[in-house]
This record gives sequence, C-alpha cells and structure tokens, in this order.
Amino acid sequence: MILAALTPLLAVFGLLVILRLPATQAMPLSLALTAGMSIAVWEVPVRHVLASLIEGVLIAASILWIVFGAILLVKVLTASGAMAAIRGGFMRISPDPRAQVILIAWLFGAFLEGAAGFGTPAAIAAPLLVALGFAPMGAVVLALVADSSPSSFGAIGTPVVVGLAQGLQEGGNVAPGAAGVIGDASLPDFLRSVAVQAITIDLFVATFIPLIMVMMLTRFFDPRRNWRDGLRAWRFAVFAGLAFTLPALAVAVLLGPEFPSLIGPLVGLAVVVPVARKGLMLGPSSPPQTEGDGPIGDPASPGMSLGRAWAPYLLLTGLLVATRIEYLPLKDWLQAATISWAGILGTEVGVSLAPLYLPGTMFVAVVLITVPLLGVSARQAGTSLREAGAALVSSALALGAAVPMVRIFIHSGVNGTGLASMPMELGVVAANYIGADWPLAAPFIGAFGAFLSGSATFSNMTFALFQLSAADRAAVPETAVLAAQMLGANAGNMISVLNVVAAAAVVSLLGQEGTIIRFTLAPMLYYCLAAGILAFSLPMVL
Repeated sequence: MILAALTPLLAVFGLLVILRLPATQAMPLSLALTAGMSIAVWEVPVRHVLASLIEGVLIAASILWIVFGAILLVKVLTASGAMAAIRGGFMRISPDPRAQVILIAWLFGAFLEGAAGFGTPAAIAAPLLVALGFAPMGAVVLALVADSSPSSFGAIGTPVVVGLAQGLQEGGNVAPGAAGVIGDASLPDFLRSVAVQAITIDLFVATFIPLIMVMMLTRFFDPRRNWRDGLRAWRFAVFAGLAFTLPALAVAVLLGPEFPSLIGPLVGLAVVVPVARKGLMLGPSSPPQTEGDGPIGDPASPGMSLGRAWAPYLLLTGLLVATRIEYLPLKDWLQAATISWAGILGTEVGVSLAPLYLPGTMFVAVVLITVPLLGVSARQAGTSLREAGAALVSSALALGAAVPMVRIFIHSGVNGTGLASMPMELGVVAANYIGADWPLAAPFIGAFGAFLSGSATFSNMTFALFQLSAADRAAVPETAVLAAQMLGANAGNMISVLNVVAAAAVVSLLGQEGTIIRFTLAPMLYYCLAAGILAFSLPMVL
C-alpha cells in the first residue's frame, strides 16, 4: 500500500528530473498512474476519482488565469518600453546582479508574497530579472528560491490564520486532539505563539537564503562559473536577509501573523536600497555578469520616466493589498461573486472560486489601465494578447494534468480499504518509524504537502492536526513542531510542480521543469534540514 502511495510521487520526480521529460508529457503520465493506483490499489470509487479530476481542472483554470495575466502584463510593458525604463532604474541603484536579485526576488518578491501569495511573486519577479539581462533559467530558479520564507505569512497571513487554524479545527471547533494542547489559551493566541516560533527559527535559517541565491547566481548562471564572487558578497547578502527576518519577527510579536511578510520587506527595502546604491558590502571583485540575452524592452522609448514605467506594478501592488485586507470592504465585495460546484458527480468533493478576487483578475485589470496609460497602440496590445494566449497553451497541458493528479492523491481517503488518504498514510508511517526524532522530520512533511499542492496554506491545513499528534507521541513541544511544519511548507514551494510550471511559463521555459527542480532541490533540502535541526534542539535550549 505504501509503495502504491509513493508511486505517483516517484513518477513525478523520475519523469521530470531523471528522464528530463517536459511537464506536458510527464504530468499526464503521472496523472494516469495516480488515478490507476487510487482505483486499483486504494479502491477509491471511480466516481470519486472523476470528481477529483474535475475539481483539479477547475483549480488549474484559476492558476492559468494568474499565469495569463502575468504574461500579458509583461508583454504590454515590454512593448511600451516600460521594461527598459525599469531596468535602467535598477541599474542606477546597482549594476551588480547580486544586489539586483536580492532587491527584486528576495525583498520585492517577499512583499508581493505578503500581499497576494499564490504564485504571484515568481510571476512578477522572474520577468523583471529577465528584463535586467538574467538568463530565464536563473530568473525562475532564483525567484522560486526567494519565495520560500515569506510564504509563512503570505497573502496577509493566510497559511497561519486559515491553514493552521482550519487544520486544527473540526466542524468549526478546536479538534479534540488540539484542545488539550491549546488548553485555556484561545486558538488565535496559540497560532500567534506558533508564528513567533516559526519566524524565530527562520531568523537562523531564512537569513542565509539571499547568500544561497547569490552563490547560485555566480556558480550556475554567470559565465565565470565560480562560488567566489557569490561568497564575496556574503556581508551584503546576510545583511539583506536580516533586513527582512528581523522586522518580520518584530511584527509577528507585536501585530500577529497577518503582516510579517508585508511590513518586513518594506523595512528591508528601505534599509537595503541605500546600501546597494553605495555598493557597500558587495566585495572587492567586479560585478559578475549574467548570461541572458541582454535587456528586453523597446530601445526606442528611452525617455519614459521611472515613475510612469513603475506605475502598473505599483497599481497592481496597491490592488492586491487593498483587496486582501480584512478591514476594507473590497475583499467581501469581490468574494461575493462566487462560482461554486458542491457535490461534484454526487460526491462530497466540491470547488468554489471567486473569479474577481483571483490575482489574475488584478493583472488583467492593470493591463486594461496600462494600455492607455503608457500609450500602447491597438496593434501592440493585440500582439501582446496573442503572444500571451499562445504561451498559455503548453501551461494548460501541464497544469491541467498536474492539479487533478494532486486532487486525486489528496482525496484518496474515500476508499474501500479503510485507510486514510495516501499523503496521510505516508505521514503516519514516517511518524511511527522516526519516533522521538520527529522534529527533524516535521519540515519534510510540510514540504511534502506544499510539493503536492503548491500551497503552504493547504499543506498546513492538511497536516496541522497530524503534526500535533506526532509531537504528542514524541513528547516534544507542539509549537516547535507546528513551526517546523510551516517552514517545511515554505521549502516545498521551491520544488512544487505547480509553482515551477507557472513560473516557467511566464518566461517561456516550459519543457525545462526538471532542470529547474534540480536547481531548487538543494536549497529546499537545506531549508528543511536546518529548520528540523533547530526545532529538534529547542527543548534542549529552552
């Protein structure tokens, strides 16, 4: 049975990473294997499998809407010459790609994660890096690695206030297994303590992510292929790491889990930009060279002001923030228009989408404003629309198979064997085998959930109660284990097929998903191992 549950996962890694098949071929094969195993071995009813498949297709459509909006905005900005102006602005801050990747992917990307989440940071950061002359492969890899730690509190704290909160509840009440742990404290207070624990661990883990990024940049995506130039910028990289994690910790303690990834990056940008402008702490060597095709944009429009060029992104950021803050009415208004399908094919599987609330809608709305704002001609707009639509075809094939595969895997708890779902059974086996060393493994369960779903929120929702039970069996602090779950979910975003395909599509790298995962696998393992060791060591320190 366990081998049957592992087969779909092994198929994904084998087909994408080892055999190097493009996602358009690998994911349909993995979908077929998952459906076959769930029916033949797990004894999931065929109707339930079909309902999960339909649900997955509809969710994939919402992801594709985000990808389409991101590609369309990039095409319009490129046609208008805004991308060339944006590139010039970053070059004036610092011509050093090591500083540029930290400013764009790590700090600006973290702010976008805090505001919107759900794949938006990589969809914006990757094309911005390409505009600066980064190789598309390097842009996607570094954007995915950067979008790790901020995911703990992405989309105004959704992984905590929704993911963990719902994962610890049953029927709207605190689950019996969690009630004894929470005790007299309220669930929000307990969640805040978990969030503070997570960002405290991240202070010693995520702070080094920018250093990993610049080392990967100079070793794999620089013509000189060396670690030395990356290491020479270690002071700047660690400084930039702390510029986010320290304010994020303070915000988590003072304000709670909603705003660390929103306020932390803004403080970081305010601190790091002046340092980068003066070239401090970047090391004595000349800046490494990227090996992309050079800057993109219309060289015939050099006179566009930086404020005008940035206006679409600033408007997009403003819309994302305004529509995700609970205290404003926009969120309720947009979520009121909902498309729901409950009881698909007579099963308990259902799906609900709020199309106006999706980040993709914000992208398209900004495009409609950008066309007249930047003086884009009807011909240029039409060309951009056609190019964005063409780029979406391959993404649709890959995501249209990947998301249904995930949903079938997750919904396999309805079966004739009496077993739990495939991911839960794998987790139980791991917990029973590892025992008292569970904190070391807890981040890998979180990463497993995010790898499957592409969402730290869903990983936390799926495994929160399971992690709590495992912590109780191992007699270790539950807050440390749940914090490790959160951090592992961050790490899993780096290798999630859904995130990889979506990010690759924006910069026309579809078919190279296996190569991307091979690059992001090592940072993911570092993140999980470091978080696990610190979570395991906490009882000895406290």
